[in-house]
Amino acid sequence: MPETGSSVPRRQLGRLLRQAREEAGINLEAAAEALEWSRAKMYRLEGGQVSLRTHDVTLMCQHYGTSAELTEVLVALARETKSKGWWHAYGEVIPSWFELYVGMEAAAHHIRQYEPMLVPGLLQTPEYMEALFTTRPGRTPQEVARKVALRLERQKLLTRRTPVAPLFEAIIDETVVRRPLADIEAWRHQLAYLVNATQAPHVRLRVMPLSATPHLVSVAGAFALLDFPAAGTRPAEPSTVYCESLTGSLYLDRPEEIAKYREAWQLLWDRALDERASEDLIGIMIKESYDD
Repeated sequence: MPETGSSVPRRQLGRLLRQAREEAGINLEAAAEALEWSRAKMYRLEGGQVSLRTHDVTLMCQHYGTSAELTEVLVALARETKSKGWWHAYGEVIPSWFELYVGMEAAAHHIRQYEPMLVPGLLQTPEYMEALFTTRPGRTPQEVARKVALRLERQKLLTRRTPVAPLFEAIIDETVVRRPLADIEAWRHQLAYLVNATQAPHVRLRVMPLSATPHLVSVAGAFALLDFPAAGTRPAEPSTVYCESLTGSLYLDRPEEIAKYREAWQLLWDRALDERASEDLIGIMIKESYDD
């Protein structure tokens, strides 16, 4: 993979191939022998250190007994490891039901998310999710229900015990807590849920007040910064920035890119209200909803 490209797809490919091998009950040495590769090569492939040909991925999937659906995803990821950049257009290269970010989110031990327009997905109530998903024209109730179910499944990572839940820090704009749902009771539930969720020691939420002056990060839009733990003797995967648009998702993991987003995050965190003041502001919004 070119040095200028993101290592995200090959890292995810390596992780999924390792999981497939382990689920098949095949150890690293046996897999290497069957595929006529060295143990060192297998280690590098599963660690996402090198790219894989689609033909090799197909052979590995056949040996592991991987389902046709997962094989399709893995082959698509192998194609993407050859790309100079990593743009993932949902429903085109990889099937729409598969989201690369979900796997990365579950593997992270520290997630920082900036959302200037919406409640972060991990802190949304089902009613908020449904209101959001139904805004897309032509989406059926069944499709909405599936999307809500997926997001609820994602939220379980904040309450899981093994592995330990990640540290989740979020910054939202004050406009987010001032933009109600049509169903006012559902909106009160969402605001109360934000307050309750932040009582957990590993969940921290700050609100950027309307009084904050414009800043350089304003042009960046929403983003998530993920850090990963070391796995046994394997070094930690590189930190990754995730940005989403209407047509695709951008993954960044070059050191200079990560440094810029870390700097941006710190600027936002310092300018936002602290956790206690943010909680108080949300409480005021709940009270005002009854006054209206």
